[in-house]
Amino acid sequence: MIELHENAKAGHKLRLTPLQLAFLEKCDLIDVKPAGDGHRLVPKSKRVGAVHAHGLDIVVTPKVSIPRLLFMIGYAVNPGFRPENIEGVQADGLWGIVAETLCRHAERALLNGVLTGYATEDATSTVIRGRIRVGDQIAARPGRLLPVEISHDEYTMDIAENQILRAAVRRMLGVPRIDEKVRRRLGHVESQLSAISPLRPGAPAPKWRPSRLNARYQPALRIAELVLNTLSFEVGEDGLSIATFVVNMEKVFEDFVTTALTEAWSTSPGHTRGQYAAKLDTGGAISTRIDVVHLVDGKPRFVVDAKYKRPSPRGNYPNADLYQVLAYCTSLQVEQGWLVYPSGTAGVRPRRVLNSPITITEYPLNLDVPPRELLVQIEELARSAWNSGSD
Repeated sequence: MIELHENAKAGHKLRLTPLQLAFLEKCDLIDVKPAGDGHRLVPKSKRVGAVHAHGLDIVVTPKVSIPRLLFMIGYAVNPGFRPENIEGVQADGLWGIVAETLCRHAERALLNGVLTGYATEDATSTVIRGRIRVGDQIAARPGRLLPVEISHDEYTMDIAENQILRAAVRRMLGVPRIDEKVRRRLGHVESQLSAISPLRPGAPAPKWRPSRLNARYQPALRIAELVLNTLSFEVGEDGLSIATFVVNMEKVFEDFVTTALTEAWSTSPGHTRGQYAAKLDTGGAISTRIDVVHLVDGKPRFVVDAKYKRPSPRGNYPNADLYQVLAYCTSLQVEQGWLVYPSGTAGVRPRRVLNSPITITEYPLNLDVPPRELLVQIEELARSAWNSGSD
């Protein structure tokens, strides 16, 4: 196995087969550079994850712990993803941690049996039950009364929750470097769900809604959706398995900050918008999207820009980040702008712009703390921004 670290510059040298080279050139995890009679593998900027294909087994480890990464990914998609969903997992490597996390929650979900519920089924029948699909009936047999196209609710195990869980377990069983005990446990979970319809390849996962009835499934479903959204598995032309788990850390960080701030401000006046569309010039020719804008009575009150960047050895961030937020604040007539970073040694630094009412605050987060403490940091940021905006 080749293990590299996020944003590593040195990389790893080896000779690649034409098939391996073609795969990596399409892969979003690794850059391939000529190196004498071989190639040098270097992680793409701000990408982490793992690939297993054509005899290659490459892992790019993130600067944060893998459980922390999984929490940020899950929470960014849905704040119903709780810290306890990933806490206490003991396993080796990225593949192992993801597999153990999914397996543990799937086993707990099925502890009291497979969930049942109502699912809507479409059918052609000589007996009317449920609802007639009038449009389909006219299209299929105009002028005829029977058979009739109907939709009816069936009480069954073949519901969205079980379909999602089975699909995630099946995908996880295809990836490498999973402990055999965990693999057997996942196999047992799949056997419990063997009567569930598999998802069609390429089809989106069905929708489900949290409820009292599926409460015991919800942690497992959060993990299962994470697996389905980030992990792919297929069989290559050479008959060997291909598994990829690739994460854009910049997007994960931006999405996490956006979701967490939206939650933190949910009880405050106004509403929070992510990827807020704005114009920077009077002619409207220069468009931009701001990571987070909070509006009160339809008017922007403060802006937040999340930057997945580390400080310089002296603890400074690029000046260009300040210029960018200054432009946002000026165009929206906002006096408070915030730059959120994933680390920092100088602490929170407000910077008042000369000859202007605008203050831009650099706010580093510590991503190495447990998830609950990370959310507390976001709440403190939200509170500080709100208080500064009311001055």
